[in-house]
Amino acid sequence: MENKQSITGLIITYNEEKNIREVLGCFDFCDEIIIVDSYSTDKTLEIAKEFSNVKIIQNKFEDFTKQRNLALENANNDWILFLDGDERITPPLRKEIIETVKKPDAKDAYYFYRKFFFENKPINYSGTQNDKNFRLFRKSKAKYIVDKKVHETLEVNGTIGVLKNKLLHYSVSDYESYKQKMLRYGKLKGIELAEKGKKYNTITQFSKTFFNFFKTYILKLGILDGEKGLELCYLQSLYVFETYRALKKENKK
Repeated sequence: MENKQSITGLIITYNEEKNIREVLGCFDFCDEIIIVDSYSTDKTLEIAKEFSNVKIIQNKFEDFTKQRNLALENANNDWILFLDGDERITPPLRKEIIETVKKPDAKDAYYFYRKFFFENKPINYSGTQNDKNFRLFRKSKAKYIVDKKVHETLEVNGTIGVLKNKLLHYSVSDYESYKQKMLRYGKLKGIELAEKGKKYNTITQFSKTFFNFFKTYILKLGILDGEKGLELCYLQSLYVFETYRALKKENKK
């Protein structure tokens, strides 16, 4: 007898009209799909409403963790598949997910390794080699840590596994939008550090920014990714610089 397991697909959105149709298509095997939207001003919700099995919750954005935990709270199934708008599931990964949750000895949470793309061109290095995130997990065994405003961290109270097939991550559609994304993330991270009592230091700001670029471009072989590798490593370092600029601003309040 087949051990059918129901899965809830979750996603948080804000102005994802370019991605929403494709990413919702990745949830085609899920029994329930929930979107937590931060009051998008584009056609995100209009497109989402074309999918009959999608539940939409609108909630004012404070930080990524709160949005994710709200989505979790509304899921009716224990198994959760949580995707970002710029992520895509391949047919082999889809099959692996379905087979994995059926196993009697399934783990409580699974890491997905991600294949990174910059303007639709694959990135093989630049610190992306070991990029992985929890994307499939049991709701009863996991929750996002509340004091993380960006780069949300899933706390798992159980067993952990890794799926073999990679998730496709189209993180950079164009240079300028990714730059703005890094600036937004840096600002949120700076606020997070300030709330934890961290104090701004000029030497720390510049040394950490430089080391981040050196690590991703040289040590993590970003130089082998050519022009796109250089741009990606610069933008990742910009995130670090902006984090400390935001921290400095928060310290002055």
